[in-house]
Amino acid sequence: MSAGGKHLKDEGTKRQVVLAGGIAGLISRFCIAPLDVVKIRLQLQIHSLSDPASHLSVKGPVYKGTLSTMRTIMKQEGITSLWKGNIPAEMMYVCYGATQFTAYRGATQALAQLGSYRLPQPIESFVSGAVAGGCATGVTYPLDLLRTRFAAQGPDRVYRSLHASIVEIARHEGIPGFYRGFSAAVAQIVPYMGLFFTTYEALRPVMTWDALPLGAGDAAAGVVASVLAKTGVFPLDLVRKRLQVQGPTRTRYVHRNIPEYKGVLPSIAMILRTQGIRGLYRGLTVSLLKAAPASAVTMWTYEHALKVLRELNVGAES
Repeated sequence: MSAGGKHLKDEGTKRQVVLAGGIAGLISRFCIAPLDVVKIRLQLQIHSLSDPASHLSVKGPVYKGTLSTMRTIMKQEGITSLWKGNIPAEMMYVCYGATQFTAYRGATQALAQLGSYRLPQPIESFVSGAVAGGCATGVTYPLDLLRTRFAAQGPDRVYRSLHASIVEIARHEGIPGFYRGFSAAVAQIVPYMGLFFTTYEALRPVMTWDALPLGAGDAAAGVVASVLAKTGVFPLDLVRKRLQVQGPTRTRYVHRNIPEYKGVLPSIAMILRTQGIRGLYRGLTVSLLKAAPASAVTMWTYEHALKVLRELNVGAES
Protein backbone atom coordinates (compact mmCIF):
# COMPACT_ATOMS: atom_id res chain seq x y z
CA MET A 1 0.00 0.00 0.00
CA SER A 2 1.38 3.43 -0.89
CA ALA A 3 2.20 6.01 1.74
CA GLY A 4 -0.73 8.10 0.70
CA GLY A 5 -3.14 5.20 0.98
CA LYS A 6 -2.72 4.28 4.63
CA HIS A 7 -5.93 4.24 6.64
CA LEU A 8 -6.09 5.69 10.15
CA LYS A 9 -8.10 2.71 11.33
CA ASP A 10 -5.14 0.37 10.74
CA GLU A 11 -2.56 2.48 12.57
CA GLY A 12 -1.47 2.36 16.20
CA THR A 13 -2.29 0.33 19.28
CA LYS A 14 -5.41 0.89 21.34
CA ARG A 15 -3.53 3.05 23.86
CA GLN A 16 -1.92 5.11 21.10
CA VAL A 17 -5.29 5.67 19.43
CA VAL A 18 -6.81 6.82 22.75
CA LEU A 19 -3.91 9.21 23.42
CA ALA A 20 -3.87 10.61 19.90
CA GLY A 21 -7.64 11.05 19.86
CA GLY A 22 -7.59 12.83 23.21
CA ILE A 23 -4.78 15.16 22.13
CA ALA A 24 -6.59 15.95 18.89
CA GLY A 25 -9.81 16.78 20.72
CA LEU A 26 -8.06 18.98 23.30
CA ILE A 27 -6.20 21.14 20.78
CA SER A 28 -9.08 21.36 18.34
CA ARG A 29 -11.55 22.53 20.98
CA PHE A 30 -9.36 25.36 22.25
CA CYS A 31 -8.79 26.68 18.73
CA ILE A 32 -12.46 26.85 17.74
CA ALA A 33 -14.04 27.78 21.10
CA PRO A 34 -14.92 31.39 20.08
CA LEU A 35 -16.70 30.22 16.94
CA ASP A 36 -18.58 27.64 18.99
CA VAL A 37 -19.90 30.29 21.38
CA VAL A 38 -21.00 32.45 18.43
CA LYS A 39 -22.71 29.46 16.80
CA ILE A 40 -24.67 28.59 19.94
CA ARG A 41 -25.79 32.19 20.45
CA LEU A 42 -27.05 32.36 16.85
CA GLN A 43 -28.77 28.99 17.08
CA LEU A 44 -30.71 30.08 20.16
CA GLN A 45 -31.85 33.36 18.60
CA ILE A 46 -35.46 33.06 17.42
CA HIS A 47 -36.51 36.58 16.38
CA SER A 48 -36.50 37.64 12.74
CA LEU A 49 -33.36 39.42 11.54
CA SER A 50 -35.15 40.94 8.55
CA ASP A 51 -37.90 42.59 10.62
CA PRO A 52 -36.51 45.37 12.87
CA ALA A 53 -39.93 45.82 14.46
CA SER A 54 -39.68 42.34 15.96
CA HIS A 55 -36.56 43.42 17.88
CA LEU A 56 -38.47 45.93 20.01
CA SER A 57 -39.90 43.24 22.28
CA VAL A 58 -36.65 41.28 22.53
CA LYS A 59 -35.05 41.08 25.97
CA GLY A 60 -31.42 40.49 25.16
CA PRO A 61 -28.98 41.11 22.31
CA VAL A 62 -29.78 40.89 18.61
CA TYR A 63 -26.98 39.17 16.72
CA LYS A 64 -26.38 39.61 12.99
CA GLY A 65 -23.60 37.62 11.34
CA THR A 66 -20.50 35.90 12.68
CA LEU A 67 -18.07 38.80 13.02
CA SER A 68 -20.74 41.19 14.28
CA THR A 69 -21.82 38.68 16.91
CA MET A 70 -18.24 38.14 18.01
CA ARG A 71 -17.67 41.88 18.35
CA THR A 72 -20.91 42.32 20.30
CA ILE A 73 -20.03 39.54 22.74
CA MET A 74 -16.55 40.96 23.32
CA LYS A 75 -17.93 44.48 23.80
CA GLN A 76 -20.70 43.51 26.21
CA GLU A 77 -19.08 40.61 28.07
CA GLY A 78 -15.31 40.80 27.47
CA ILE A 79 -12.97 38.73 25.31
CA THR A 80 -12.84 35.83 27.79
CA SER A 81 -16.58 35.31 27.22
CA LEU A 82 -15.68 33.77 23.85
CA TRP A 83 -14.40 30.79 25.85
CA LYS A 84 -17.53 30.37 28.00
CA GLY A 85 -18.13 26.72 28.68
CA ASN A 86 -14.59 25.84 27.64
CA ILE A 87 -13.86 23.66 30.68
CA PRO A 88 -16.73 21.17 30.12
CA ALA A 89 -16.11 21.51 26.39
CA GLU A 90 -12.42 20.59 26.74
CA MET A 91 -13.37 17.62 28.90
CA MET A 92 -15.98 16.65 26.33
CA TYR A 93 -13.63 16.94 23.35
CA VAL A 94 -10.87 14.91 25.00
CA CYS A 95 -13.29 12.13 26.01
CA TYR A 96 -15.12 12.38 22.69
CA GLY A 97 -11.94 12.21 20.61
CA ALA A 98 -10.57 9.25 22.54
CA THR A 99 -13.89 7.37 22.47
CA GLN A 100 -14.58 8.19 18.83
CA PHE A 101 -11.28 6.98 17.42
CA THR A 102 -11.20 3.92 19.70
CA ALA A 103 -14.73 2.91 18.67
CA TYR A 104 -13.96 3.59 15.01
CA ARG A 105 -10.83 1.45 15.16
CA GLY A 106 -12.68 -1.35 16.94
CA ALA A 107 -15.67 -1.26 14.60
CA THR A 108 -13.57 -1.37 11.43
CA GLN A 109 -11.45 -4.20 12.76
CA ALA A 110 -14.59 -6.12 13.71
CA LEU A 111 -16.09 -5.59 10.25
CA ALA A 112 -12.83 -6.75 8.69
CA GLN A 113 -13.40 -10.16 10.30
CA LEU A 114 -16.46 -10.77 8.13
CA GLY A 115 -14.22 -12.28 5.46
CA SER A 116 -16.13 -12.99 2.26
CA TYR A 117 -19.18 -11.21 3.73
CA ARG A 118 -17.22 -8.00 4.25
CA LEU A 119 -19.09 -4.81 3.34
CA PRO A 120 -17.94 -2.50 0.53
CA GLN A 121 -15.42 0.09 1.73
CA PRO A 122 -17.79 3.13 1.68
CA ILE A 123 -20.49 1.25 3.63
CA GLU A 124 -17.90 -0.10 6.07
CA SER A 125 -16.61 3.43 6.72
CA PHE A 126 -20.16 4.73 7.17
CA VAL A 127 -21.09 2.00 9.67
CA SER A 128 -17.84 2.41 11.61
CA GLY A 129 -18.22 6.19 11.70
CA ALA A 130 -21.83 5.94 12.85
CA VAL A 131 -20.89 3.51 15.63
CA ALA A 132 -18.00 5.76 16.69
CA GLY A 133 -20.19 8.86 16.76
CA GLY A 134 -23.00 7.17 18.67
CA CYS A 135 -20.65 5.77 21.32
CA ALA A 136 -18.80 9.06 21.77
CA THR A 137 -22.02 11.06 21.99
CA GLY A 138 -23.51 8.79 24.64
CA VAL A 139 -20.39 8.96 26.80
CA THR A 140 -19.95 12.74 26.63
CA TYR A 141 -23.49 14.12 26.29
CA PRO A 142 -23.85 15.63 29.81
CA LEU A 143 -20.68 17.65 29.14
CA ASP A 144 -22.12 18.78 25.81
CA LEU A 145 -25.25 20.03 27.56
CA LEU A 146 -23.17 21.91 30.16
CA ARG A 147 -21.06 23.46 27.39
CA THR A 148 -24.21 24.75 25.67
CA ARG A 149 -25.70 26.20 28.83
CA PHE A 150 -22.51 28.03 29.79
CA ALA A 151 -22.12 29.41 26.26
CA ALA A 152 -25.76 30.59 26.37
CA GLN A 153 -25.16 32.61 29.55
CA GLY A 154 -25.06 36.37 29.20
CA PRO A 155 -23.57 38.88 31.65
CA ASP A 156 -26.03 37.60 34.28
CA ARG A 157 -24.68 34.18 35.12
CA VAL A 158 -27.05 31.26 35.49
CA TYR A 159 -24.40 28.93 36.91
CA ARG A 160 -21.39 30.16 38.88
CA SER A 161 -19.17 27.15 38.33
CA LEU A 162 -19.04 23.73 36.73
CA HIS A 163 -19.63 22.05 40.08
CA ALA A 164 -22.55 24.35 40.89
CA SER A 165 -24.17 23.63 37.53
CA ILE A 166 -23.97 19.88 38.05
CA VAL A 167 -25.45 20.15 41.56
CA GLU A 168 -28.25 22.49 40.45
CA ILE A 169 -29.26 20.42 37.40
CA ALA A 170 -29.21 17.22 39.44
CA ARG A 171 -31.31 18.82 42.18
CA HIS A 172 -33.94 20.53 40.02
CA GLU A 173 -34.02 18.40 36.86
CA GLY A 174 -32.67 15.02 37.89
CA ILE A 175 -30.57 12.72 35.73
CA PRO A 176 -32.87 13.27 32.68
CA GLY A 177 -31.90 16.95 32.86
CA PHE A 178 -28.39 16.07 31.70
CA TYR A 179 -29.80 14.35 28.62
CA ARG A 180 -32.20 16.97 27.26
CA GLY A 181 -32.05 16.78 23.46
CA PHE A 182 -30.19 13.47 23.47
CA SER A 183 -32.46 11.92 20.84
CA ALA A 184 -31.69 14.83 18.50
CA ALA A 185 -27.99 14.36 19.17
CA VAL A 186 -28.07 10.67 18.27
CA ALA A 187 -30.24 11.32 15.20
CA GLN A 188 -27.68 13.92 14.13
CA ILE A 189 -24.38 12.29 15.01
CA VAL A 190 -24.98 8.86 13.49
CA PRO A 191 -25.45 10.10 9.90
CA TYR A 192 -22.94 12.92 10.47
CA MET A 193 -20.06 10.69 11.56
CA GLY A 194 -21.02 8.07 9.01
CA LEU A 195 -20.88 10.64 6.20
CA PHE A 196 -17.74 12.23 7.65
CA PHE A 197 -15.65 9.07 7.84
CA THR A 198 -16.97 7.77 4.51
CA THR A 199 -15.93 11.01 2.78
CA TYR A 200 -12.67 11.27 4.73
CA GLU A 201 -11.54 7.74 3.94
CA ALA A 202 -12.44 8.26 0.26
CA LEU A 203 -10.64 11.61 -0.04
CA ARG A 204 -7.58 10.99 2.12
CA PRO A 205 -5.68 8.74 -0.32
CA VAL A 206 -6.52 11.14 -3.15
CA MET A 207 -5.58 14.35 -1.31
CA THR A 208 -2.48 13.12 0.49
CA TRP A 209 0.01 14.22 -2.11
CA ASP A 210 3.73 14.31 -1.38
CA ALA A 211 3.82 17.93 -2.57
CA LEU A 212 1.58 19.09 0.30
CA PRO A 213 3.60 20.11 3.39
CA LEU A 214 3.20 18.69 6.91
CA GLY A 215 0.39 16.31 6.04
CA ALA A 216 -1.91 19.05 4.76
CA GLY A 217 -3.77 16.42 2.74
CA ASP A 218 -5.19 14.94 5.97
CA ALA A 219 -6.44 18.38 6.98
CA ALA A 220 -7.91 19.09 3.54
CA ALA A 221 -9.77 15.78 3.51
CA GLY A 222 -11.08 16.51 7.01
CA VAL A 223 -12.34 19.95 5.95
CA VAL A 224 -14.26 18.69 2.91
CA ALA A 225 -15.70 15.73 4.79
CA SER A 226 -16.84 17.90 7.69
CA VAL A 227 -18.49 20.60 5.56
CA LEU A 228 -20.51 18.10 3.55
CA ALA A 229 -21.59 16.11 6.60
CA LYS A 230 -22.36 19.15 8.78
CA THR A 231 -24.63 20.78 6.18
CA GLY A 232 -26.68 17.60 5.84
CA VAL A 233 -27.57 17.30 9.53
CA PHE A 234 -27.52 20.93 10.71
CA PRO A 235 -31.26 21.26 11.55
CA LEU A 236 -30.90 18.46 14.10
CA ASP A 237 -27.93 20.24 15.65
CA LEU A 238 -30.00 23.41 16.05
CA VAL A 239 -32.89 21.49 17.62
CA ARG A 240 -30.46 19.80 20.01
CA LYS A 241 -29.16 23.17 21.24
CA ARG A 242 -32.65 24.52 21.85
CA LEU A 243 -33.69 21.39 23.72
CA GLN A 244 -30.54 21.54 25.86
CA VAL A 245 -31.53 24.88 27.39
CA GLN A 246 -35.07 23.79 28.29
CA GLY A 247 -36.05 23.43 31.92
CA PRO A 248 -36.31 25.82 34.88
CA THR A 249 -33.47 28.07 33.63
CA ARG A 250 -34.83 28.52 30.08
CA THR A 251 -35.71 32.21 30.47
CA ARG A 252 -32.47 33.19 32.23
CA TYR A 253 -30.02 32.88 29.34
CA VAL A 254 -28.82 35.70 27.09
CA HIS A 255 -31.84 35.04 24.84
CA ARG A 256 -34.74 35.25 27.28
CA ASN A 257 -37.44 34.50 24.72
CA ILE A 258 -36.49 30.90 23.88
CA PRO A 259 -39.80 29.01 23.42
CA GLU A 260 -40.63 25.81 25.23
CA TYR A 261 -39.78 22.88 22.96
CA LYS A 262 -40.75 19.25 23.59
CA GLY A 263 -39.25 16.49 21.48
CA VAL A 264 -37.37 16.53 18.19
CA LEU A 265 -40.24 16.35 15.68
CA PRO A 266 -42.52 18.79 17.55
CA SER A 267 -39.58 21.21 17.79
CA ILE A 268 -38.90 21.01 14.07
CA ALA A 269 -42.60 21.53 13.35
CA MET A 270 -42.76 24.60 15.63
CA ILE A 271 -39.65 26.16 14.08
CA LEU A 272 -40.99 25.61 10.55
CA ARG A 273 -44.36 27.08 11.54
CA THR A 274 -43.01 30.17 13.31
CA GLN A 275 -39.67 30.85 11.58
CA GLY A 276 -39.80 29.02 8.27
CA ILE A 277 -37.17 26.78 6.72
CA ARG A 278 -34.48 29.41 7.35
CA GLY A 279 -35.15 29.01 11.06
CA LEU A 280 -33.67 25.52 10.93
CA TYR A 281 -30.39 26.86 9.55
CA ARG A 282 -29.66 29.67 12.01
CA GLY A 283 -25.89 29.74 12.55
CA LEU A 284 -25.06 27.46 9.60
CA THR A 285 -22.41 29.81 8.24
CA VAL A 286 -20.44 30.02 11.46
CA SER A 287 -21.03 26.30 11.99
CA LEU A 288 -19.29 25.56 8.70
CA LEU A 289 -16.57 28.09 9.51
CA LYS A 290 -16.10 26.25 12.79
CA ALA A 291 -16.42 22.73 11.41
CA ALA A 292 -13.78 23.17 8.74
CA PRO A 293 -10.85 24.26 10.98
CA ALA A 294 -12.04 21.98 13.79
CA SER A 295 -11.96 18.90 11.57
CA ALA A 296 -8.74 20.00 9.89
CA VAL A 297 -7.00 20.51 13.24
CA THR A 298 -8.50 17.32 14.68
CA MET A 299 -7.48 15.04 11.83
CA TRP A 300 -4.07 16.69 11.31
CA THR A 301 -3.31 16.52 15.04
CA TYR A 302 -4.60 12.96 15.32
CA GLU A 303 -2.50 11.66 12.42
CA HIS A 304 0.67 13.41 13.59
CA ALA A 305 0.19 12.68 17.29
CA LEU A 306 -0.30 9.02 16.42
CA LYS A 307 2.83 9.08 14.26
CA VAL A 308 4.90 10.59 17.09
CA LEU A 309 3.51 8.11 19.62
CA ARG A 310 4.39 5.24 17.31
CA GLU A 311 7.90 6.55 16.69
CA LEU A 312 8.50 7.05 20.42
CA ASN A 313 6.82 3.71 21.17
CA VAL A 314 4.53 5.43 23.69
CA GLY A 315 1.49 3.38 24.64
CA ALA A 316 2.73 0.31 22.75
CA GLU A 317 1.16 -2.92 23.86
CA SER A 318 3.33 -5.90 24.66
